[in-house]
Formats: sequence, C-alpha cells, structure tokens
Amino acid sequence: MNTTQSLGQLAVQIPGATAVFRRFKLDFCCGGQQSLAEACAQKGLDADTILSEIEGLVPVQVEPDTRSPSQLIDHVLSRYHEVHRQQLPELIRMARRVEAVHRDHPLVPQGLANHLETMEQELLDHMAKEEQVLFPLLKQGGHPMVIHPIGMMRHEHVSHGAQLER
Repeated sequence: MNTTQSLGQLAVQIPGATAVFRRFKLDFCCGGQQSLAEACAQKGLDADTILSEIEGLVPVQVEPDTRSPSQLIDHVLSRYHEVHRQQLPELIRMARRVEAVHRDHPLVPQGLANHLETMEQELLDHMAKEEQVLFPLLKQGGHPMVIHPIGMMRHEHVSHGAQLER
C-alpha cells in the first residue's frame, strides 16, 4: 500500500478507508481515479499521515487461540461482531450515496442499501442472541439445552450466507 494508489483502489481494498476519505473530504467515488498523493496535495493534506491511518485499519491476521471456548468466543466477538458493527453502517451509507448520485446508470444496484439495512438488523439481532444467550452458556461450561441455541444460530448463519449471495 502506498500513496500512488488511487483513492478508488484503496476504498475497495481496505474496509473502513472510505470513512477516512469522507472525514478528510477526499472524493473516492467520482474522483477515485486520483492517487492518494494527488488528492491530498490538492487539499493541502499530508498523504503519508492519511496512508498511516488507512494502514491501521488492516487487521493483523492472528490465529485464534482455540484452547478454550472462552478464548474462541472472545476472538469471534472482536474479529467478527465488532467489525460488523463498525463496517455495516459505512457500507449502507456508501450504497445510499451511489444509488442517489448514479441512479440513472444501468449498473447501479438499486435497493442495495435497503437490503444491507435489513441484513444489518438481522445480524445485530443474531449477534445479540449469541452474546446474551449462547456465549454465556458456553463460557460457563455448557448446558444440556445449549444444543437448541446452537441449532438456531447455525440456521441463521445459513440464512445470512444466502442474504450475502443475494
């Protein structure tokens, strides 16, 4: 990753980069062909500082410690639940913007923002069930009835996958 990459490339490659660009008022959509260095120079911004912030968004790939259910649950919470909560609102914002600004373009995915909002709500509900019911049961060593919430969560995971395919 470097400052010669286009804003558009960085926006696509690095989840969360769009929020950084928006904060600094850098146009990564229609002006997405510009390099980070060029866009920053035009605005009087330090490209290296912004690049460092974007690089900080790239998650360090760490193998989860699976020696105990508690450690695996903590990994799921930090690596997936928190990331979904951070990134989905930005994806919805971007989809709304693209639908509004480029609504007449035939390749604009009409209804994507609404679909993402529905998915976000379903994921938030799902994660709440995991965090409030399933994960506490598992952290306490399990319970004979834990099979029921596990079955429900597995069913919802399949449903979420189908929604992602759509």
